[in-house]
Order: sequence, then C-alpha cells, then structure tokens
Amino acid sequence: MTAGVEIERVSQHYGRAKALEDVSLSIAAGEFVVLLGPSGCGKTTLLNLIGGFAEPSSGRVLIGGRDMAGIGPRARPTTTVFQDYALFPHMTLGQNVGFGLKMRGVARAARQARAAEMLALVGLEGRSGVRPHELSGGQRQRVALARALAVEPDVLLLDEPLGALDLKLRRQMQDELKAIQRRVGTTFVHVTHDQEEAMAIADRIVVMNAGRIEDDGPPSRVYLRPRSLFSAGFMGEVNKIPVTNGQSPLGPLMPGTGTLCLRPEAIGDQGELPLGPARLEEVAFFGTHIRARFAPQAAPDLPLMVHLPQGAEARPGMMTNLFANNPVLL
Repeated sequence: MTAGVEIERVSQHYGRAKALEDVSLSIAAGEFVVLLGPSGCGKTTLLNLIGGFAEPSSGRVLIGGRDMAGIGPRARPTTTVFQDYALFPHMTLGQNVGFGLKMRGVARAARQARAAEMLALVGLEGRSGVRPHELSGGQRQRVALARALAVEPDVLLLDEPLGALDLKLRRQMQDELKAIQRRVGTTFVHVTHDQEEAMAIADRIVVMNAGRIEDDGPPSRVYLRPRSLFSAGFMGEVNKIPVTNGQSPLGPLMPGTGTLCLRPEAIGDQGELPLGPARLEEVAFFGTHIRARFAPQAAPDLPLMVHLPQGAEARPGMMTNLFANNPVLL
C-alpha cells in the first residue's frame, strides 16, 4: 500500500521560536522525497508532524486525503526508521521485524512468515534467529528497515537513517535503499543533511532553510539550476560572482543584476562564458578530480574554485584562460 502526503500551510512554533513557517508541500504516492537542509532548518520537525509525534501550530497534514489532526503515531498509516535503529537486543531478528505485527494481533505463524520475507528483501535471508549484537551497523540498519516495512505502511519516514555509517557503507546502503523503495512502491520521506546522499536516492529534493522551503525539484534541476543562493550553496561548492547591469569584477559577463553562480566542474579551458586569464594558486588531488584555486587576473581577490580532470596539467603559477558553462544568475 502507498499514499500521498499533503502539507497545507503548516507552521510550528515553540514559544517565540519558529521551527516551520507556512510550509506547503505535496508528495505523490510512491514518490521518494528527501528533505534536505542544515541542522535546525525544520526538516525533522516536518517529518515528526507527518508521523504524528507532534501537532502543527497551524495548517494541516493529510495522508491519502485524510486529515491527520488528532491522530497519534500508532494510528497513522506511517512508520519511522531512526538513526539509532532502536532494535530490541534480547529479541532475534525475526522477533524484531515481527514486533509491530505482534502489537497488531497478527498470528505467530503469519508474522514469522512476514518477518522472513522482509529479511530476505533487505538481504538477510535465513537469519531470523540471529540477534542484533551479531550484526554490523549496516545490517542492523537493514533490520530496522525490514521492521518498518513489515507492517505495510502507506508512508515510510526515515530520519537520517544512514548518518551513523561510514562513507563506503553509507553509499552501499543508499543504493540498497533506493532499490528497495522501487520494489515495494511505498512513499518514502527521508531526512538528511548530506546533499550527495540526497542526490543519490531522491526522486525529488526539498531544500529547507530556517523553517521554509528554499527549493523543490528533481536532483539534477536543483543542483544545476537552483532557485536561491542558499540552495545553490547548500547543494555543493559554488563560485559566486556579483553582477550589476551585466558588469562584474571580471568584466562584462551576462545581462542582469544578481549573483552569478558557477559550479567548479563547469569551469575549464573551454566553455560558453569567458572568464578571462587566471593564475593557478593551489591544487589538491581528490582522486576523481583535481581541486584547483585560481586567482583571476582582473580580480585577484575573487578566487575561483575549479575541478579539473585527473590527468590535467596543474602547476601552481601557470596562467590559463578560463571559461564557464551552465551559468545561473540569482
């Protein structure tokens, strides 16, 4: 089963503090949406309002078209996966996964079969009798996911579930999480502060800041064509060049007034927008690319960060004519 979620002009205040301010968001049934933003931006507050762990100060939360006002977490068609897994150490994996079904009065044989099915779904087939302490962190996260899916929620809420994992395991779990969501078709709402994680798994990214939605769209659009300076900066490294009536410290660039945003990988020795000659100041090898800092001849105090190919010639002191692609004026 799956259902859509509607957030209608929701605000959440704690005394004078505003955690959310007039937030509206529509999530389609079966969609994988990631709420992305820094600590304190309101993303976890919004997740808690969807899950029924708090009631909004104003506005409405609807799941499957039904107003959730006054309906607690246990009665909502949602389940939540937390970062700390919250597995019962004295129970086997099968008992952990079947716990929610037991609370709903499902017969023992049926919940054992369902638990085995869900463990197989997350790659732990035949391990129903194992206890949590025998597993790695990634395996425990899979058990928590299996337990949440066992009760067949319409909406699965994930609160930074991969935050405690190391980089390699986190990337592996991102791929698995996305594959599982595709198989089960359940609506996923996932909270993270990691923009790479968001781009790896989301159908749609919702960028939040200071209790409001800054940007909302497919990962490629939000990254390449951000709608705000905050979104541009939070989605990854970006060069910001002030432009007034088409003029900038680097000379004439493009019509308009605002801040010209250029991704480091969009700058090189060829492109649609000439930035002029620049001196290479510093380089660092990052494996997939060379991160280089250039000082433009026209504005040495306005450094440009550039991602060069692995094999590019990059010697501090060398001069290069720089060009840019995919410019965005905000």
